[in-house]
Amino acid sequence: MPQSTLETANELIAGSFGGAAQVLVGQPLDTVKTRAQIAPKGMFKGPMDILAQTVRKEGVLALYKGMASPLVGIAGVNSLLFAAYGISKRIISPFGQLSLKETAAAGAMAGAANAILASPVEMFKVRMQGQYGNPSDKRLRVVVREMWTEWGFRKGIMRGYWVTVAREIPGLCRVLHSIRSSRNENSRKRTGPDLPVWALLASGSTGGLAYWLSSYPLDVVKSRVQLRTTPPKGTPVQYIVNELRAVVAESGMTGLFRGLTPSLIRR
Repeated sequence: MPQSTLETANELIAGSFGGAAQVLVGQPLDTVKTRAQIAPKGMFKGPMDILAQTVRKEGVLALYKGMASPLVGIAGVNSLLFAAYGISKRIISPFGQLSLKETAAAGAMAGAANAILASPVEMFKVRMQGQYGNPSDKRLRVVVREMWTEWGFRKGIMRGYWVTVAREIPGLCRVLHSIRSSRNENSRKRTGPDLPVWALLASGSTGGLAYWLSSYPLDVVKSRVQLRTTPPKGTPVQYIVNELRAVVAESGMTGLFRGLTPSLIRR
């Protein structure tokens, strides 16, 4: 097996295991975040109340609702993102030397491609997290079957795709991740293969923080759209704008950032 192919396979495997670990550790905070975004107004007083009520009424395992979807899909999502990023870089510059702007553009293109798998994975996760322990709650396989039979692929399985794309392309996480990778490459050329652990942790935290601050309102819209009983109407731009207006009308500007705190902690 060629060395480059072996390295790619190792990176994909390592990324998949790392992603799975992130899902296992971060799912409770993700559940709190999602419920803050989609719960009816007045149902919860804040993130800590969501946590307390969820555990008290549904048990600790309720914090892991919807985990099966991202856990199963994480390998495919990481593989698609990795492959799309490599292809995007080659499309932008076949010679392999990319400027910071070109590297950021490649990251944005990869994010758009990544939404193809990320959107259904997150949609099923959100619909599972939007169940509050009632007798009528459905298992994941039932949710999958109903979304497919009632709405088909585009309006069912891929519901929320364009909002996910809108979140991914401009999200500074992709840009900063790309910039960080470029700087790391330059640093390795100057100082050797390894960077200080604190530098890697700081850059990763900064990227996650910038991502959520720049794109969180779109994540709120995505969750609401994916939880709807019926698909949104109009063009993607129209229903995104309408949903943003609806959130502001219901809860003010702060409604666009419901659940941000657990998201930042999770990152």
